[in-house]
Amino acid sequence: MKRSFAVLMITAVLALALGACAPLASVAAPAANAPVRQMTANGVGEVYLTPDLAYVSIGVQNQSPNVATALRENNQQAQAVADALKELGVEGKDIQTSSFNIFPMQQYSPTGEMTGVVYQVNNTVYVTVRSLQVLPELLDKVVSVGANTINGISFDVADKSAAVSEARKLAIANAKANAVELAGAAGVELGDLMSLNSYTSGAPIPVFEGKGGMAMDAAAPPVSAGQLMITVNADLTYTIR
Repeated sequence: MKRSFAVLMITAVLALALGACAPLASVAAPAANAPVRQMTANGVGEVYLTPDLAYVSIGVQNQSPNVATALRENNQQAQAVADALKELGVEGKDIQTSSFNIFPMQQYSPTGEMTGVVYQVNNTVYVTVRSLQVLPELLDKVVSVGANTINGISFDVADKSAAVSEARKLAIANAKANAVELAGAAGVELGDLMSLNSYTSGAPIPVFEGKGGMAMDAAAPPVSAGQLMITVNADLTYTIR
């Protein structure tokens, strides 16, 4: 009996000891799926460039009751435009036909009766101008030899790689500064950098109030290249503590 009582007492003591330890082990163990506290900050970098390229669509439009006549006249004027472009230093590789169309247009009398057909021929070329100094003279010249439609002059920079790299550095620096400011305002400390993303914001944006206009004589069309703005955005994500 004494031996059995001793065994029962030892078993009870062990059970109480294990029961007392169990809650402590549960409190000490971290949750397996606890979320990582983090914060994302955004930054923007902007770099201004002076354009060195221009793109312009130049067209010749003719019409005649005879389709062959309309086509012949259009070809003659289009060739005169191409020759004028080459005389001003535009290379053949920079003159690309963007559209060529022949439209039959029915003609009607005031009373609504069809009186005939007129054929309209349109020939448009997309031109890259690599010397902006000749652009005003170029526009004046092509109009004088037969171009009668000019559309969509836009400006660009041939090599934007250095500007994009500089804008990216500025964007990351701006994002870092914003992260420090946000952490301070929130009363937390920045931890490790978890992710970094940067991306350019589409095509360069024209800045019309900037410098970059070009000298021209009084008879030439007024053209100003202005400036272009390269924009890069950056997103930085940090852990916080």
